[in-house]
Amino acid sequence: MPTSNILASVFGRSPIGPIQKHITTVHQCASQLDPFFQAVFAEEWERVYDLQQKIIKLENEADAIKRSIRLSLPKSLFLPVPRTDLLEIVTGQDKVANRAKDIAGLMFGRKMVIPESMQDVFITYVRRSIATSAQALKAIHELDELLETGFQGREVERVVKMVEELDDIESETDRDQVKVRRMLFALEQKLPPVDVIFLYKIIEWVGDLADRAARVGSHLQLLLAR
Repeated sequence: MPTSNILASVFGRSPIGPIQKHITTVHQCASQLDPFFQAVFAEEWERVYDLQQKIIKLENEADAIKRSIRLSLPKSLFLPVPRTDLLEIVTGQDKVANRAKDIAGLMFGRKMVIPESMQDVFITYVRRSIATSAQALKAIHELDELLETGFQGREVERVVKMVEELDDIESETDRDQVKVRRMLFALEQKLPPVDVIFLYKIIEWVGDLADRAARVGSHLQLLLAR
């Protein structure tokens, strides 16, 4: 057996590349919510459908990558991080894409309309939630650098700062959620009660997407602390 194959059998293939590919696909999925809601605002339902299908496709791709990582990640992997921690990061990442798919599915399935007076504040809220996913992506793409430095030195400080910035963005998303909910509360009497219920659900899920992205950062921070 060639030396390279012997080493591969002992040390295993690094899962960092696939984990980074996974978060890239997850973020692509979440990012589609921006054009998706723009199409919802315009009530362009064919485009809404096309974007929902794109979100579903990306979520399915993320699922496939997640399954591949779980099946191929060897228990004997020689890395300075526990295998379970890496799997938790992948699971956390995957939940971001799942929530994006949930949002798009409910919005299109009910052909929900966002009141015009709420749209500017709402799209700011959506974009801030997507920004948490972008920051999680940025942090996870530092994993290979962390490995090279043995999870020590300035690279650790750099990633810790990224995670802190991720938490700050998520906190801003919480404030945006309060604004959007207040606007909806003021309009409740003018809207069908069932529509109001589902609009509150969408508002909650957009915030949950940000929470899930922030948890990816939390998992990474715990990994750094070990």
